[in-house]
Amino acid sequence: MSPVRVLGMMSGTSHDGIDLAVVEFSVVADGDRLRARVGEHRTVPYSDGLRADLVAALPPARTDLAAVCALDVRIGQEFAAAAASVTDAFDLVCSHGQTVFHWVDGGAVRGTLQLGQPAWIAEATGAPVVSDLRTADVAAGGQGAPLVPVLDRLLLASFVEQGRTAAALNLGGIANVTVCAPGRPPRAWDTGPANALLDAAAGGIDRDGRLAAAGTVRSDVLADLLAEPYYAQGPPKTTGKELFHPGYLDRFAGVPREDLLATLVELTVRTVADALDGVDVVVASGGGVRNPVLMAGLRFRLPGLVVSDELGCPADAKEAVAFALLGFAAAHGLAGNVPSCTGARGGRVLGRLTPGRWAVPTVPGVSAWPAGLDLSPAR
Repeated sequence: MSPVRVLGMMSGTSHDGIDLAVVEFSVVADGDRLRARVGEHRTVPYSDGLRADLVAALPPARTDLAAVCALDVRIGQEFAAAAASVTDAFDLVCSHGQTVFHWVDGGAVRGTLQLGQPAWIAEATGAPVVSDLRTADVAAGGQGAPLVPVLDRLLLASFVEQGRTAAALNLGGIANVTVCAPGRPPRAWDTGPANALLDAAAGGIDRDGRLAAAGTVRSDVLADLLAEPYYAQGPPKTTGKELFHPGYLDRFAGVPREDLLATLVELTVRTVADALDGVDVVVASGGGVRNPVLMAGLRFRLPGLVVSDELGCPADAKEAVAFALLGFAAAHGLAGNVPSCTGARGGRVLGRLTPGRWAVPTVPGVSAWPAGLDLSPAR
């Protein structure tokens, strides 16, 4: 069967650039397994001006509709330029865009807003574009997040078949987990901050952990941080920079920066490890896997930790791969959400379509999710 090549694009809660990955999907003859080959993948940084204006508009700052409109256009244009720079061929684009607000009221998600007008991508590439992937889940009573379990449940299936409980851990601006156990539906939720508060405390990016390694964990500060009510909520739950924004740390202004960073690393280690207590295998991805201090703490608490590269999925591109898979799902009318993870009333086809200069591609005969995934990098 002819493969479908999908360009997955997204910018996460670190809002430092656009992660992209081209994934070629095909289905084996009996339709039982999906084959995915990861081709070109990289991160395209936002321009300095756009990133500065984006940060200035995010909560708790106040903004206006003129700024929102301008950001929607400018983010869309930078996504379009990134897509046009891809050298691997693709048939379809799935763009998450940039989340700028996740409206949570009383623990329920009322709405979610991603910017990055997809018409610019369609115009620049000619490809049809799937976007606005979270809203259908919210309308069905879900959290609109996390959406990566659609990939995680396939990625972890071999461990579950062995009778093991496995988890996928993404260390982006926010840390999120998907837990798959034999005989149980998958569960997923945001555990709390990962890079979001670390970047804020560092005054930039400390992904190599150098500053945190020079500090000492402050037990008083850690106790204050762990008192955050979010951690006591049960899943499904989601959070973001609406809660864990730079101003969240203002009360620790007198704490030396290195000590605050060391304490924030321990906060992420503690909240992730508590969430994954009893899990046999943890597959980690996201920018946080490049922080050796954070990873050392997690490996101490979670001895079954591996990095997703070992399963054929590049750690820096895993979410882009997941959104490529969501594009494949949308093209074939397959549910992209996992209701046991988001809390939605049922499975929903996610996204809306911006037409390009050719039709949406499909693999003939695909009418249901294959049971397994064969994932490998392109040769």
